[in-house]
Amino acid sequence: MQTEPAVTSAATLVPPEAPPAPVHVAAVDAPPATDPAVRGPKFEQVPGCAPGMRPVEMPFLDRFASAVVTATPPIMLLIAMYFGWMGNLLQWQDLLILVVLYGVIGTGITVGFHRLLTHRSFKCSRLVRAGFAALGSAAAEGPVIDWVATHRRHHQFSDVDGDPHSPHLHGSGFGGALRGLVHAHLGWVFTDMEVADERKYAKDLLADPMIRFVNDTFVLWVVAGLAVAFGLGVALTGTVAGGLTALLWGGAARIFLMHHATFSINSLCHFFGRHDYDTGDESRNLAWLAIPTWGEAWHNNHHAFPTSYRHGLRRWQIDISAGIIRLMEITGLAWDVVRIDPQRLASTPLARP
Repeated sequence: MQTEPAVTSAATLVPPEAPPAPVHVAAVDAPPATDPAVRGPKFEQVPGCAPGMRPVEMPFLDRFASAVVTATPPIMLLIAMYFGWMGNLLQWQDLLILVVLYGVIGTGITVGFHRLLTHRSFKCSRLVRAGFAALGSAAAEGPVIDWVATHRRHHQFSDVDGDPHSPHLHGSGFGGALRGLVHAHLGWVFTDMEVADERKYAKDLLADPMIRFVNDTFVLWVVAGLAVAFGLGVALTGTVAGGLTALLWGGAARIFLMHHATFSINSLCHFFGRHDYDTGDESRNLAWLAIPTWGEAWHNNHHAFPTSYRHGLRRWQIDISAGIIRLMEITGLAWDVVRIDPQRLASTPLARP
């Protein structure tokens, strides 16, 4: 068992080229530049870009791909709902496939992309790491290394200048709040012309050949997720039509729901809910969102203790992802699971009422 290290400044956890991080930030969780185990391309600041950022390589293609991935699932979901209602085509098999794939592929995001690869909350074999990366990629939220780099930067600059998707940097009043929520939820995907530089924020993943392979074959895993939905539909109904309706529900609807569950962490969990710990940012615990996000909505807890494998710190705070990691630990698939020392938990400043 590991305990989460004492909170340190983000500047001590990123390469020395980084600007000093805001003092309230807990941890970036990127490996130190001096760690001899971490190899990879040397980080060099891109001229004309903000520190630690690089320009989007193909802006038009990137925006077009984002638009297709974001817009297609809700359109297909509406089609599925129409035919399910009007044509009586919605079957129990479709809903079963939706629930199963939402859970399995969602675990790739919450346990894999987030707690394992971004924050290193536990250790596992390289094959299991790659498997989680592939599962998370099937969620169509972007290549794994880009996802991790963006999230690590978010922790370094949470709700201050430099945060990729804060809802609090877009003016005051109702209009500023609305603009901020739209930006944090989805707008940042289309408007940001610079992204976190993977050579700075994800050097450890660039040094891992298996993770790099999964990253470079991102589209393959998205297609594989859709193919599994179709295959399960055919297997459970015995018809191609059953495969097509399963593709709508276990593919398009699942991607739509998972996207907005993740987007809600960026937007709603930095605006609504309880601020139990004084993290210096606007992260919130949003109880009603905990189950559909597999425990990720205990977001203020997470910002207080970034590397903890548990985000739901109280017995009543449901955290399905933590349960999965605990089961992996019991079965020997995970080890060095990071837990919070009770003394540190008790001494962490609470937010003022």
